[in-house]
Amino acid sequence: MGAVRIVSRRMVRPEPITSGPPETIHLTPWDLRLIAVDNIQKGILLPKPPATGGRGHDAAAMVERLELSFARALGRFYPYAGRLAVAPGSKDDAEGESMAISLRCSGEGAEFVHAVAPGVAVADITVPLCIPRVVWSFFPLDRLLGVDAIADSRPVLAAQVTELNDGVFVAMSANHGVADGTTFWHFFNTWSEISRLNDGDVGCEISTPLPVHRRWFLDGCPVPIPLPFGKLEDIVGQRVDTYPPVEECFLHFSAESVRKLKAKANAEMTGTAVTGNAISSLQALLAHLWRAVCRARRLAPDQKTAYHLLAGCRGRVDGIPASYAGNAVEHATAISTAGEILERGLGWAAWLLNRAVASFDEGSARDRLACWPRNPGFLRMSEVVTAPHPHTTVATGSSPRFDVYGNDFGWGSPVAVRSGSGNKVDGKVTVYEGRGGGGSIALEVCLSPEAFPRLLADEEFMGMVGATD
Repeated sequence: MGAVRIVSRRMVRPEPITSGPPETIHLTPWDLRLIAVDNIQKGILLPKPPATGGRGHDAAAMVERLELSFARALGRFYPYAGRLAVAPGSKDDAEGESMAISLRCSGEGAEFVHAVAPGVAVADITVPLCIPRVVWSFFPLDRLLGVDAIADSRPVLAAQVTELNDGVFVAMSANHGVADGTTFWHFFNTWSEISRLNDGDVGCEISTPLPVHRRWFLDGCPVPIPLPFGKLEDIVGQRVDTYPPVEECFLHFSAESVRKLKAKANAEMTGTAVTGNAISSLQALLAHLWRAVCRARRLAPDQKTAYHLLAGCRGRVDGIPASYAGNAVEHATAISTAGEILERGLGWAAWLLNRAVASFDEGSARDRLACWPRNPGFLRMSEVVTAPHPHTTVATGSSPRFDVYGNDFGWGSPVAVRSGSGNKVDGKVTVYEGRGGGGSIALEVCLSPEAFPRLLADEEFMGMVGATD
């Protein structure tokens, strides 16, 4: 399979360009907690634009169109043309050395990369069950933690357009310290709609709502938040230059398969002593995966296993608007033994996930936010891979609610979605809406090379998997 070659790399400033002194956005506990993980990296595979005027595909015109619409989207998301900055913390708020990290809306720009991979075809990406490693080369700002953007004054957002033999891959990387998945896809949806309209008017009306950039803090929270560290590396902790190797697959579950799993899970729990809301489609599917991963890892029956989920705060916490730009997610965790997960059935595993999500409410979110400035903690992938029992957890990110396949840039809907190398560790699972819609769901699963082939050979699990892209 062919290599990826960079054609050009430049900074794109937002349009229209804002005037006046740079605004400073102070980061919340939700933001700061994720400053030490890899960038969010997601991208879509598009068909090649049709030939125009009998002259064939005009690559230069396509790239220019995408760059211009990217700049206009950046005009709406202008803070992401800025840079992260660190300043000494207030001596009144913290004992000893401290620092405060903020996003300075300097307008320096986001990176835009044009690349080519003529030896890679659409089918090379969509047909194999296992994801080819060349996909990682489609993403900019690779192998960087959020804090790395501070030391070298790197952009917090970048896009890469890679021309393939018969398609185009459009990818973005965003610093997780300033944006979560909802904000990431909000920008992507804005970018694609502006490109689709292809209107010369910078102020053209689009249906995608404007982002809300004002950060939300609890009353009484110090702003900016002083972090009790003398240098950035103290936040990072132990660096892991290379994560242990994983294998990846992209699995499609039809709406019918998802309905069957949901019905089975709820039926198994009917008449039992447990109570609560009905098990959702996603909870049933993730429970199906959790059980299969326990089998693939050959965990001992008494071995504890955990499933980490993300719970969105938009709509759960008063004061967080739907278009809030920034991080607004909390973690929920279900814990059991591998023996119980396998012996007590799909319904039991799904119920554990259901209870984990149900335990998160506005009160618990506010309690966590109130405690964080006094005892700041950071998600670090290095701790995940160096934990005493690193191959016992599963962690799911993203959401099937994100609009992935609606990102038509003006010449056709996406044929596939993939992610980059960021945060790829054993047990990482990314959820997407299914290409077929209607309740179908896709999972991107990373497992160790030892467990991976056993997962794909698991007939109970794979029996629910449908066709590829």
